[in-house]
Amino acid sequence: MTSQEQISAWSRLGSIFSLVSNRQKGFADNNKQLVESFDRAIDRAYYENRWFTKDEIYFALNNWSKLLNKQNLEQWVSEYSLTGKSMKIGVVQAGNIPLVWFHDFLSVLISGHSYIGKASNKDAVLPRFISDLLIQLDGRFGDKILWVERIKEVDAIIATGSNNSSRYFEYYFKNIPHIIRKNRGSWAIIDGTESAEELKLLGEDIFRYYGLGCRNISKIFVPDGYRFDPFFQAIEPYNYVYNNNKYANNYDYNQSIYLMNQESFLQNGFLMLKENIGHHSPLSVIFYEHYSRIETVLERINIESSNIQCVVSHFLPDIETVAFGNAQSPSLKEYADGIDILDWLINLSNSDV
Repeated sequence: MTSQEQISAWSRLGSIFSLVSNRQKGFADNNKQLVESFDRAIDRAYYENRWFTKDEIYFALNNWSKLLNKQNLEQWVSEYSLTGKSMKIGVVQAGNIPLVWFHDFLSVLISGHSYIGKASNKDAVLPRFISDLLIQLDGRFGDKILWVERIKEVDAIIATGSNNSSRYFEYYFKNIPHIIRKNRGSWAIIDGTESAEELKLLGEDIFRYYGLGCRNISKIFVPDGYRFDPFFQAIEPYNYVYNNNKYANNYDYNQSIYLMNQESFLQNGFLMLKENIGHHSPLSVIFYEHYSRIETVLERINIESSNIQCVVSHFLPDIETVAFGNAQSPSLKEYADGIDILDWLINLSNSDV
């Protein structure tokens, strides 16, 4: 398939994502069957993983619908030379949030390789449904996508897991080119001048996908003397997260542990703030630290860079940051762990592997 043929197929998939995620705005009768089929897959995904609510899946689909258009895709791939031999790329998918695997899926296929995927048991429905949909749009993808229970006989591997599983991946795939992703979190840096709207958008970065993503904020740095009252007021619209039993169970459990251990923390009934130097907070908890000089925070970011996925702020011009509310809406060029996966895949094509 040529680059333009690929872009045409992906753009059509993006249009379907838009149709499904915005279904409440109406759709033509000839698309009704497609939308209903997609919704049945979404229902099955939620049945197997109660973190995958319809609203969260629709949010992910809508995000991707904005990226999968001809202009964005052409601009993205124009910076690369999509030539070289096709290889078998194994991908051990994450399943913590809806469509977290999709960028790898797109990158492997658009670079001309074959995708040998092992879906997460937390997200087994949507990958297969969406890949079947892509094959319907262009049958040639049928020879490029294979779902397996165990990855073997591949030329390279992309694997995402916990810090513990990453050690297994490193050993098992040590003899082939690989990208092994570990646990990461994201930080927010505020200076006290944020408006109520900005703090509300920070809530989006915290609570989208119930905080399960590596781009969700798990730690906040605040200036000395900062009072959290405006923050708690601004994030009140996100109190719906406690209606999810799985989230509520995490909140109640962590609260019980802190109370039993007589540890100090702040809370508002659906989020706890705990002063802690760690960078991975438990679900329903955000760690925070005070700072007197912003330079000390920048030093921490440099030291902890391997543990940080992104930094959200509005006043740090010297480092790459994400605007409030955009942490879970990365562009095509915002790669996980800062590794340009498309460049890596293209270099594999031109190597002697």
